[in-house]
Amino acid sequence: MDIEALRQSPIGRLVPASGTDPQTKKEWSYWAYLPDDLPLSLALSTPAINASTKAGIAIARLDEAVAQLPTPEIIVRPIIRREARSTSALEGTYASFEEVLEADFLEVGQMSDEQREIWNYVEATQHAVQDITERRITRSFLGELQKIIVQGTTGDTADAGDIRPHQVAIGARYRPIEEARFVPCPPGDQLAAGLAAWSQWIADYDRLPLVASMALAHYQFETLHPFGDGNGRVGRLVAILQAMQAKELRWAALNIAPYFEARRTEYQQQLLNLTITGDFNTWISFFATGVDTEARQGLEQIRNLLSIREDLVARVRAKRKGAAVEVAEYLIGYPVIDVKTVATLTNITGQAANLVVKNLVEDGILTPVRSKGPRMLFTCTDVLSALVPM
Repeated sequence: MDIEALRQSPIGRLVPASGTDPQTKKEWSYWAYLPDDLPLSLALSTPAINASTKAGIAIARLDEAVAQLPTPEIIVRPIIRREARSTSALEGTYASFEEVLEADFLEVGQMSDEQREIWNYVEATQHAVQDITERRITRSFLGELQKIIVQGTTGDTADAGDIRPHQVAIGARYRPIEEARFVPCPPGDQLAAGLAAWSQWIADYDRLPLVASMALAHYQFETLHPFGDGNGRVGRLVAILQAMQAKELRWAALNIAPYFEARRTEYQQQLLNLTITGDFNTWISFFATGVDTEARQGLEQIRNLLSIREDLVARVRAKRKGAAVEVAEYLIGYPVIDVKTVATLTNITGQAANLVVKNLVEDGILTPVRSKGPRMLFTCTDVLSALVPM
């Protein structure tokens, strides 16, 4: 950690930290960074205002496109899983998009470690959005999300679901704390107070443009690093929840992680630069550009998927009728599917669903694939190729 640079930070200070190295069992003493509370007002630069406004407009257009669909939840389903894949990749957990979709049809014990971590994020998102317009983003609410995200993983420790009781460091694993890239503030009263102030600040989001508020809240959360594990995933989910809480986004239809995944080093450096310089405007512009880019790509992807759906329905309708046509309509949300899901979606028997799937395979709409579970899975390659993260 660059002690001298952080010592000059205009938006926080270094505080003493100590503990025991979990590998060597040796006592250590070092420094940790405690950020000041976020400003209640901030003079944004013209570029930061323009970037935030542009991103806000892109969110609104994306939301309106989803709202016009007869069943928005169908198209939102793969969007959530795309975010789950990218936000997990930012933390070093990788899986193909097809593996992410396959996880929905597996028992927990059948999933790989990577599938389990990514599937947990999907579960956390679904839990988070249920009553988000009625709830505040508080310590207890965040704890619920973090506990779901780390469930069954190495981060599922005794303190899961509440703020960490121990010191953490950001950097290479199993290295001395002095070699960490960044050391967040120590556990205890300072961390608890910082998180409480952050939660209150979010409740007053309307003092700034929405996307600027999302950017600052994300920076502060990552800098506090309140949990033992899962902070990045929780922090990026909070940004989406802020947009929903502000009623600018009615479904979790916004991806933000793919942009930052593609620029991982820059994303990490931008966060650190803000800590060192106090230049909120540069960070806001960077974050807002990511939101704008992803919202625009999301809108284009939705249009592409709707076009694919029209083509699939036309192709199926030329040969089939009834449930087969219904399945063709659902495939933009279920590019990986099984017979049981076909039966559930179309309200037909398992035997009838088997016949529908058999016909769609014959017609080249579905392709059988191997699965780790006992049930055969089928993919719609037309939809899957359109959903592969850009």
